[in-house]
Amino acid sequence: MARKHLLSLADWNRGELEALFELAEQYEAGGGPRFDGAAAMFFPPTSLRTRLSFERGATAMGLQPITFPSDSLDKDEDLVDVVGYLSQWADVVVVRHPQLTALQRLASADAAPVINAMTSENHPCEVLSDLYALSRHHDISALRYLFVGGDGNIARAWWEAAQAFGLEMRQSCPEELRVVGMPWEENLPHAIASADVVLTDGPGRHAELLEPYRVTAALLDRAPRGVRLAPCPPFIRGREVSADAIEHPAFVGYSFKRHLMPVQQAILARSINA
Repeated sequence: MARKHLLSLADWNRGELEALFELAEQYEAGGGPRFDGAAAMFFPPTSLRTRLSFERGATAMGLQPITFPSDSLDKDEDLVDVVGYLSQWADVVVVRHPQLTALQRLASADAAPVINAMTSENHPCEVLSDLYALSRHHDISALRYLFVGGDGNIARAWWEAAQAFGLEMRQSCPEELRVVGMPWEENLPHAIASADVVLTDGPGRHAELLEPYRVTAALLDRAPRGVRLAPCPPFIRGREVSADAIEHPAFVGYSFKRHLMPVQQAILARSINA
């Protein structure tokens, strides 16, 4: 667990994932390492789930969260100098910012651990928490994952995880919205028939193209017994998922996100102790 920063899952391995999950289990059980320090956090006003779970998790493990707007980083001052100063008082820096390059610049100084709380490129914490939730009852390597939707930060983060951890993953969407390298099947009813885990994301500017790829209860009924639907929030009923899909027994969105807090606590501890 010597890796200091978490910017993506591209170069992780299964051993690191298992060690992180063991640490998350400790926090979920009320244990885990404790600290006497502070966490500098950067979130936009619209952030809800990730911010709340990071702030509450940090507080519970002894870290004082001090939160700034994300655009506090959009300044002429070099981010190497910004983190050089922050590291005098903060033990870790958690950042949600559109540009992954901003996080890379902060991390390049190696002054304090930098954790990616979402960029326009990827969202590693979201994927790690969903994988941890799945691992509570399944061997994640034995599951078949289907991402329904176009290329975007959530799709890329899942593809990073699939490659790092050897997961069987496919994408279903129009051909022009494919993630480079990810196995793909255009026919959603056929693809979902062999999916154990169905993942979605908002359509962004491709709502019209992706309308035929809305996940519905009827589609979920075609999937194998025990299928799990984990749409990335915020989802809109009637857009990427239908209202009846959210009422379907496959929907695990709320309960899965409960695991954000212990997973993010484990990420914080792993980074500080690296």
